[in-house]
Amino acid sequence: MKTLIAIPCGDQLEANFVECLLKLRPVGSVDIKLLKGTLVYDARNQLIDMALRAGGYDYILWLDSDMTFEPDLLERLMEDIQGKQLVTGLCFGRRPPFKPCIYTDVRIEKEGLGLMPYADNYYDYPRDQVFEIAACGFACVLMTMDMAEAMSVYGVPFFPIAGLGEDLAFCYRAKQLDYKLYCDSRLKIGHIMRMSVDENFRDNVVGPADK
Repeated sequence: MKTLIAIPCGDQLEANFVECLLKLRPVGSVDIKLLKGTLVYDARNQLIDMALRAGGYDYILWLDSDMTFEPDLLERLMEDIQGKQLVTGLCFGRRPPFKPCIYTDVRIEKEGLGLMPYADNYYDYPRDQVFEIAACGFACVLMTMDMAEAMSVYGVPFFPIAGLGEDLAFCYRAKQLDYKLYCDSRLKIGHIMRMSVDENFRDNVVGPADK
């Protein structure tokens, strides 16, 4: 069994992410490929193309460079993916209102002369179990190479569509091929954030200071 860990990133890696990656327990043979200096959708398309061209991989583990996770992440995703094609951990947006990055529906509807994308966040998701979803962000996703090969019919499967970001566009295309996607909400993935603490932030979070 061989897995490519594919990491699209900017010019920096978060220290907490690096620490998690160093502690990640491998399953079988693992390669790591980090791609920087390009747009995220281009990085994802290049990484999936590299994996297909190299051959010999059974899985791709997509990890964003601003996430935290437990050392047994890959082991648990491998257990989950048996009989499936794609499984994600539970991730949240890093800005308020911190929406879950899993979706009950993703679609594109015609409105007037244009197209309008819709993605419905899965707020009432089942706790601590594996369940089907319509789409997900790609911050922490394990997928089979069989799926990667099938998605190559699109040429650039992560190219954004009509306002859908690269990850939701991929899921939308996968939906057209009748793929089923899953989330394991037992896998609590952290999203590293930074914030500027000023008077307004302090007043909103802990209440205004005594005057």
